[in-house]
Amino acid sequence: MDLKLNGKTALVTGSTAGIGLAIAKSLAAEGARVYVNGRTQERVDKAVKEVKQFAPKAEVTGIVADFAGAAGADAVIAQLGAADVLVNNVGIFEPKPFAEIPDADWYRLFEINVMSGVRLSRAYLPGMQKKNWGRIIFISSESGVQIPVEMVHYGMTKTAQIAIARGIAETVAGTGVTSNSVLVGPTESEGVGVFVESLAKQQSKSKAQVEKEFFQHARPTSLLKRFGTVEETASLVTYLAGEPSSATNGAAVRADGGVVRAIL
Repeated sequence: MDLKLNGKTALVTGSTAGIGLAIAKSLAAEGARVYVNGRTQERVDKAVKEVKQFAPKAEVTGIVADFAGAAGADAVIAQLGAADVLVNNVGIFEPKPFAEIPDADWYRLFEINVMSGVRLSRAYLPGMQKKNWGRIIFISSESGVQIPVEMVHYGMTKTAQIAIARGIAETVAGTGVTSNSVLVGPTESEGVGVFVESLAKQQSKSKAQVEKEFFQHARPTSLLKRFGTVEETASLVTYLAGEPSSATNGAAVRADGGVVRAIL
């Protein structure tokens, strides 16, 4: 399938590792001019190199920006004035009992996970509307539908992303611009991999046993019964970024491994 991304400019936030890096690689392989982003020059340079190795003919540029405040989005916009495809992927999570989550943590997760996407979408949407073509994609989570008891504040940010993506879609009805969210399930990204390995070491168990028990107890509704791969998510995001996905707008598209049991 020709996704018609050749020559399109794509920005993927939080793309020095994990799902973001996999998305950047996939978009680059489809011919898009890709901008990767991370918090340090070292990680950004490493990611640019990895994407170029994966897609040797691709045009890849790195942008250093930390989305802990508005300055991060400002820095990105100053270096990239327009984008055809915006993938709002940057995000953080932390397990913590609800009663122990201070105000500062709520604001920190909302600032990074939600406001980064709001600011960038607000900046790039007018250009997309002018060209009558564009793709805005929020990398949300099944946690936005089934709020995890161990990190309610994270689930809140993922729900917000779904709402914002739908709201943006409503504002571009009847145009060539689409806005969607992707509900990612438990995925073996960089952070999750470290977390699982840490648990395995603490409990004197194998990584495979910890993963099995996670899906038995923490995510029993999973149909996949394993952590998804970053490439599995990236393939769906790349499709949504392409021309053939034009009829998919305002949707919360799942790559959750069947964790969410609701049909709709």
